[in-house]
Amino acid sequence: MTAHPPHTPPFRDPHVPFAKRIDDLLSRLTLDEKTGFLHQFAPAVERLGIPAFRTGQEALHGVAWMGPATVFPQAVGLGATWNTDLVRRIGEAVSKEVRAMRARDDRVGLNIWAPTVNLLRHPLWGRNEEGYSEDPKLTSAIATAYTYGLRGDHPTYWRTAPVLKHWLAHNNETERATSSSSVRPRVLHEYDLRAFRETVEAGAVAGVMPAYNLVNGRPNHVSPYLREHLRAWTDEELLVCSDAGAPSNLVDHEHYFDTHEEATAASLRAGVDSFTDHGTDSSQMVGRIRKAYEQGLLTEADIDTAVRRQLSVRFRLGEFDPHDDPHADVKDFDTPAHRALAQEAAEQAIVLLRNDGVLPLAPGTRLAVVGLLADECKLDWYSGTLIHRSTPLEGLYERFGAERVEFAEGVDRVRLKTSAGTFLHVLASAAGEDEARGAEGALDPALLAGRTDLPPLTTDATGTEFALIDWDEGVLTLRAPDGRYLSVAEDGYLRASADQPGGWVVQETFRLEPHANGHLLRHIGTGRHVTVAADGVKVADENAETFELIISERGEDAVTRVTSEADVVLVVAGNDPHINGRETEDRASLRLPVHQERLLRAARAANPHTVLALVSAYPYAVDTSDLAAALWTAHGGQAAGTALARVLAGDVSPAGRLPQTWYENDADLPGLLDYDVIGSRQTYLYFEGTPLFPFGHGLSYTSFSYGDLTSRVADGTLHVSFAITNTGDVTGDEVAQLYTRAVDPALPRPRRELVAHRRVTLAPGAREELSFEVPLRAFEFWDVTQGRSRLEPGPYELLAGASSEDIRLRTTILLDGEPGTPRPVLQRGLEGADFDEQSGVEIVDRTRTAGDAVTAAEGRAGELVYRDCDFGDGVSEVTMTVSGEGAVELSLDGGTVLAAVRVEESDSGPYDYTTLGAGIVAEGVHDVHLGLRGPLRLAHVGFSG
Repeated sequence: MTAHPPHTPPFRDPHVPFAKRIDDLLSRLTLDEKTGFLHQFAPAVERLGIPAFRTGQEALHGVAWMGPATVFPQAVGLGATWNTDLVRRIGEAVSKEVRAMRARDDRVGLNIWAPTVNLLRHPLWGRNEEGYSEDPKLTSAIATAYTYGLRGDHPTYWRTAPVLKHWLAHNNETERATSSSSVRPRVLHEYDLRAFRETVEAGAVAGVMPAYNLVNGRPNHVSPYLREHLRAWTDEELLVCSDAGAPSNLVDHEHYFDTHEEATAASLRAGVDSFTDHGTDSSQMVGRIRKAYEQGLLTEADIDTAVRRQLSVRFRLGEFDPHDDPHADVKDFDTPAHRALAQEAAEQAIVLLRNDGVLPLAPGTRLAVVGLLADECKLDWYSGTLIHRSTPLEGLYERFGAERVEFAEGVDRVRLKTSAGTFLHVLASAAGEDEARGAEGALDPALLAGRTDLPPLTTDATGTEFALIDWDEGVLTLRAPDGRYLSVAEDGYLRASADQPGGWVVQETFRLEPHANGHLLRHIGTGRHVTVAADGVKVADENAETFELIISERGEDAVTRVTSEADVVLVVAGNDPHINGRETEDRASLRLPVHQERLLRAARAANPHTVLALVSAYPYAVDTSDLAAALWTAHGGQAAGTALARVLAGDVSPAGRLPQTWYENDADLPGLLDYDVIGSRQTYLYFEGTPLFPFGHGLSYTSFSYGDLTSRVADGTLHVSFAITNTGDVTGDEVAQLYTRAVDPALPRPRRELVAHRRVTLAPGAREELSFEVPLRAFEFWDVTQGRSRLEPGPYELLAGASSEDIRLRTTILLDGEPGTPRPVLQRGLEGADFDEQSGVEIVDRTRTAGDAVTAAEGRAGELVYRDCDFGDGVSEVTMTVSGEGAVELSLDGGTVLAAVRVEESDSGPYDYTTLGAGIVAEGVHDVHLGLRGPLRLAHVGFSG
C-alpha cells in the first residue's frame, strides 16, 4: 500500500499509477461535473483545485491561430522531404513553442490537433496541403515522426498530446458534411486504415478526430471502427475529439438521427469523448448529454468512460504533477535553432522536376524574376503569424545581389470606371495604420472581423490603379498600390485593408460579370454587387454599379519587358492557399490558372532559358517539356525564399521527392467521390497510365549509383540491403526507396508498393550500405473471403531505386504463406460488401450502429461479382437479406439469370430487412454475379442444399 501524505488525495500523489489516480478522481466528481468535462471547453472544478481545460490546439506545421510563431513548410511539403528525422525535430520545436506560448497565454492548449494523416488520394482535394502523401507507408512514417516530436522523449510525461485527423476516408470538401465515402473492405484495410494504424501503434498518439463525412452510409462520429479497430491497436487510452460542429451535423445536416439527444448519446457510446460544438459555449452540448442521460440513452458508466480518456491525457501532460513535469519550464520560442530548422525544412522540401543543365545557376547570372508568387510568402488556414519572412525575390536579391535581378510581378494593371465617368479611388490612410490580421491570435480565426478603421473607397476623376490577379474559375483579387487588398468588412464597405486574402469566408475575392457595355463587380464573400453610394463604395443587394475595365498594362507585357535581356528567367507560379482549393473548397482542375499560363508563355517566348518554380499546395498538370528546368515546393513557411534561392544557386543540392503522383491531365483522374482506389486504379499503387511525374520523383545536382542488393527472410521479417554511391561532383542527399510487388497475384494487387525508404547525405565518391527490415505483414492483403489479412504464397519482386518508376535494382524472392481457397459459401454465405468487383454500387450502413450493405447508385443498375464461390456437391436454394424496394438477380459466371428475388414497395424503413428465398441449382466453383435493380439494400446472401 502507498502511504499518502496527510490530506493528499490519491489523485494528487505522483507515486500512484495514473489509472488508480484517475479512478480516485472520478469517484470524487459529481455527475454534473463529469458531464461538463465532455465539451471542448471543460470548466474548472474549483472545490478540487482542477483548472479549466480545452481540447484542440492547431499546430500542423507550427503553432497556429495564437499569433506569432515559427512557421514551417506546409504538411505536404514536409511529406516531400521524405525525412523522418527532420520531421521529428520539427515536431519537437513546435511542441516546445506550444509550451513556451502557453506560459504567457493560457489560451494556448497542449492537446494538439495534428498531424493530418488522410491520404492524398485525389489531387483536387481542397485540403491536399494538410496531408503528407498518397501512400500509407510514407504517411505513417512522417506522421509517426511528427507525433514523437510533439510528444517528447520523457517516459511518463508528454510535452504535448497529438490527435490525428481526420478519421476516416476523408478527401473531399464538396458536400463534406453529408457525402458518404464508399469504401470496400480491401480499400479500408489496405489503404485508409493503414496510415492511422501504423501511427497509433508506434505509441505517440493521444487520440483521433473523426471527419465530417460518412463512410459506407454511416457518419464517422458514430463509427463502429473507433471501437473495432482504433482502440484495438493500443493499450493506451485514446481521446476522440469531435470535429467542430460535427455533433450537431448528425441531426441538422445529415439527418441521421431525429433528436440531438439521440445523436449525442450514439456518438458517446461509439467512442467520441469530447464534443467540439457551439464554440466556447458548452451549455448546449452539456444540456444534450444530461437529457440523453435522463432519457435512458446513456448511463453514468458511459460518461465515466469518456471522462477517463480525457483525464488520461491530462495526467500524461503533467497537469496534476506540476513539480514533476519536465516540460513545465520550456521557454524555446523563435530561437536561432528553430529559425535554422525552418530553413533546413524549406530546403529539403524542394523537388527538382526537370533540368537541362541550366541549374544550378552559374555565378554572375543575370536573372529576371517574374510571376504572381515571386514576391509572396503565402500562409494557409493552419499557419501561425510570421515573425520572419522571405519571398523568392527577397532570397534572390540577397543571394545574387539586387543589381543582377530584374522583377515583374505580372499582374494586370487596371482602373475601374463607373457609369458616371469617375474611377474607384483609394483614400490615403493615416500613418501607422499597419495591423496584420491575426497578429493578436484567436482561438477561432474565423471570428476575426475585417477592419473598419480605414476609409472606404470613393470615386474621383483619375482613380487608383489596381493590381488585378485572376486566380482562375472567375475569381480575382484587386490590390491597391500600397499593397493592401480590397476587402469588405461587416459594415459592407469596400476598403483597401487586407494584407492578404484570408479568413474562413474570404472577403478579398471578386468576380467580373459581363453586363450591358461593361461589368458588374460581385463580391464573392457576401454574394452582393459593388455599388457607389454618397458615403462610399460598398456592397448591396440593389443599385449595382456597371464598371468599364480600363487596362493600363497586361501582365505578360511587363514580363516580356524584363525577360528578353536576362540570362535566365525564373517564373514563380502557384496558388494562394485561401483561394480555389482550401478547406471547404475543392479544386475544379489540375491546370495552371490561365493568367499564370499567359505569363509562362510570355517568358518562354522571350527567353528560352526559362525556369519554372511552382509554389503550391498541390500538383498541377503543366507542360514543362520546353522549359530549361522546373521545380516544385509547397508553401515553405518563413524561410521559403531563402531556401529556393540557395537551391537555385547550388548552395544546396535539391533532394525533395514527390509525395504523390502528378497526373498529365484531368482525364487521368477518377471522380472526386470515388474512393475505390483498387477498382478505379488510383494513385501510383494502381494507376496504369503515364504520369506527368511519378510518385517519389525528384532530381539532384549530383548522381548516384545503386548496387549489391541482398535479401533474406528470418523470423517473420524480410532483411534487405543495398549500397548507394555518390558518383557526382557535389555533396547531395539521395532518397533510397524500396518497393515490392506480387509477381503473379490471384487478385488485383498494387503495381508496386513502398515498404521502406531512407534519406542519406553523401559526399562525392562516398558509399553507404543501407539495411531495411520489412515485416512480412507488409506483403499481406485483406482477404474478403475470410475477413482477415492473408499472405499469399509465391514470388514477390523487390525493387530499389530513386522513385516508383526509376528502379535501379531488382530481385525476386519466394515467400511462404497461406494458399487461397474458394469462398465457402455454404458455411458463410456472401456478405454484400465483400465483393471482388463492382459497377454502379455503393456501400451503405446495414444498421445505424454496425454492419454494411450494398445498394445501386442512384439512377444506375448495380453489378457485383464474387469470385470462386464453392457450392460443394450442390445447392438448391438461395436466400437474400434485403430491405427497400427492387430486385436482386443472380447468375453464375456471367451467364443467364438463374434466380431473382423482388421486394415490393412498402412503408418499412431502410433498416427493416427481410429474408427472401428462391430456387437455384449449382455445384462446384463459380463466380457469382448479382444485379441490383432499384433502390433496395442487400446485406447478405446465403445458400443451402
